[in-house]
Amino acid sequence: MKLSYKARRRLSLLVLLVWTPIVIVAVVSIMNAIDRPPFLIEAFIYIFAGVFCFYPFKFVFMGVGKADPDAEDQE
Repeated sequence: MKLSYKARRRLSLLVLLVWTPIVIVAVVSIMNAIDRPPFLIEAFIYIFAGVFCFYPFKFVFMGVGKADPDAEDQE
């Protein structure tokens, strides 16, 4: 399933505004529920959670910052 440029932009905005706070609250809640681990382990947990939770959305963010390839050349 290939998404259009506009659909990817809208979905990326939704991911950033909705999914990111949900992930942050979930990870911080889990970290507060357990005893505080050493700093390096805690940093690794946060990095792993960030990569693991956002890697599936990689295709959504590909090319979103570039010009619309479907738009006609305005110049």
